[in-house]
Amino acid sequence: MATIKTKYEGNLRTFSTHLASGSDIMTDAPLDNHGKGEAFSPTDLVSASLGACMLTVMGIAAKAHDIDFNNINMEITKIMALNPRRIAEIAIVFYFNGKEYNDHQKLILEKAARTCPVAMSLHPDLKQSIVFNW
Repeated sequence: MATIKTKYEGNLRTFSTHLASGSDIMTDAPLDNHGKGEAFSPTDLVSASLGACMLTVMGIAAKAHDIDFNNINMEITKIMALNPRRIAEIAIVFYFNGKEYNDHQKLILEKAARTCPVAMSLHPDLKQSIVFNW
């Protein structure tokens, strides 16, 4: 169980502290929604959380199966919908930077990504578009 303490700082900004580690995150409303856009927005954090969760669970699976998983990265694009304003789609593109994986290793990593806890927690109407650039 993680406990996070969050405070509204004014001007559409929040400041959150992860109590166990002392790590901090600041959010701002985005420019297109009355904010300054000087930090991650709350919906940006949802998108970043999905990506970070996928990479983390893939790393766990890679370690368990002795698969080289260093220096893997991704690009995340959040697509908003209006009326109601919500995240409609999160598009993620993985880059494996020339690493060679066999079909079995690819299956392990893809399954880990698609079944990470954040992916499984998001509403099914939120489209998760995932591309693995092997």
